Amino acid sequence: MFSITVRDHIMIAHSFRGEVFGPAQRLHGATFLVDATFRREQLDDDNIVVDIGLATQELGAVVSELNYRNLDDEPDFAGVNTSTEFLAKVIADRLAERIEKGALGEGARGLAGITVTLHESHVAWASYERGL
Repeated sequence: MFSITVRDHIMIAHSFRGEVFGPAQRLHGATFLVDATFRREQLDDDNIVVDIGLATQELGAVVSELNYRNLDDEPDFAGVNTSTEFLAKVIADRLAERIEKGALGEGARGLAGITVTLHESHVAWASYERGL
């Protein structure tokens, strides 16, 4: 399996409901390093997984929809604990929608899957992996 990874970051604010979250139940900020890894079994006709420039551009567009937002105020996340794992899925699904619409070029239609990893710090991160 071949893969490429592109990187961006987001800064958000949010709070959680549930005793398991302890002090994170209060409003707090988070900065995430965001990696999006695109996979395919065979390289395309240009011998690439996907155009790195387009992948970087589209990841940037997706994270810009979340950046500098209080997720507690976003209608899409009403009543949802926007955990790191949950946000990784949101970003992966939004990238998959863009791939389906052709935003990463026709060659991207041959991708097998995508993994999005959100790094909370140098010692903790969460990922979501999905097929395409």
